[in-house]
Amino acid sequence: MNAVLFVGHGSKDAEGNEEIRQFVGAIAKELQGPLVETCFLEFEKPNIRQGIDQCVAKGATQIAVVPITLFSAGHAKIHIPAAIDEAKLRHPSIRFNYGRPIGVHEQVLDILTSRLGGAGITEATLQEQGQELEETAILVVGRGSSDADANSDLFKISRLFWEKLKVKWVETAFIGVTAPLLEEGMERCLKLGARKVIILPYFLFTGVLIKRMESMLETFEERYPEHQFSLADYFGFHPKLRQILIERATEALQGEAKMNCDMCQYRIAAMEHIDHHHHDHDDHHHGHDHHDHHDHDHDHHNHDHDHDDHHGHDHDHTHEHKHADGHDHHDHDHDRDDHHHHDHSHDEEHDHDRQPVNNKTVASS
Repeated sequence: MNAVLFVGHGSKDAEGNEEIRQFVGAIAKELQGPLVETCFLEFEKPNIRQGIDQCVAKGATQIAVVPITLFSAGHAKIHIPAAIDEAKLRHPSIRFNYGRPIGVHEQVLDILTSRLGGAGITEATLQEQGQELEETAILVVGRGSSDADANSDLFKISRLFWEKLKVKWVETAFIGVTAPLLEEGMERCLKLGARKVIILPYFLFTGVLIKRMESMLETFEERYPEHQFSLADYFGFHPKLRQILIERATEALQGEAKMNCDMCQYRIAAMEHIDHHHHDHDDHHHGHDHHDHHDHDHDHHNHDHDHDDHHGHDHDHTHEHKHADGHDHHDHDHDRDDHHHHDHSHDEEHDHDRQPVNNKTVASS
């Protein structure tokens, strides 16, 4: 029997975890066939090990593990494959296929466009080249990661979104971990001349960080009363998001997903390096809580994924390693110092949500 195990990030916010469960429930109805289960990376049970064991207990002989993550960062590249490796040892008769994250997907742009409606920018408005759009900036805000590959993908999304819309500015910022932070992105929008700024969360579901953005919006309104600010909706239960995840599950079940990190020699070496503290986050918090927004990028591996010369398999899934062509980030020089990428970046409870060493704002348009 086939099974699909969807892996959500997990949050300290119960509402966000429940949204993931409801979302997967809706997908299960559309898949109509395989067993569908949900698990979480941290903060919520079942964890990945427990999710796999549930699938096996219910009779699964093939399990497609599909991450509900936007980009390929530490969890998708390191931690989920490691959990699958461990499961293969416990269940040698079970076939495991690893699916791809959402990645840079054309339908994501349609989701973002529709979510602008909650901030007053409708499809009809976007067809007009009016004064309102001339003075409007969209600030795409992501989670932030210590994985440069994942961060660069958000800039690529912003650029593609700018190409699609008729707004004058689409800028990029992060809520934590790396620059430019949200406040820096907002300052840039205003300095460019925007009279109205729409914060567009690049988040799948609600959680601590969405609520933090709501609070920050109030601060901006008080600080800049002559400007307009609004917060658009996160992805949520958008039908095209369901389509993307069904696509990812289907290709994984058919063995068509090319998730090269599962066999990457650099990932194996990285796991050997971090094996001494690899753990299931739901069982204990080893002395410091992991906040919902950090993407948990254990940067211990630091292997950059430049896999051009070292091993003989193609690297052509969503976390492409060819950022030299075609996403120029609007001529910014990206001269950030490497040492501001903190290992094990949990930036909520013990306040790693800090200004990086290099405070240069990076623009996407």
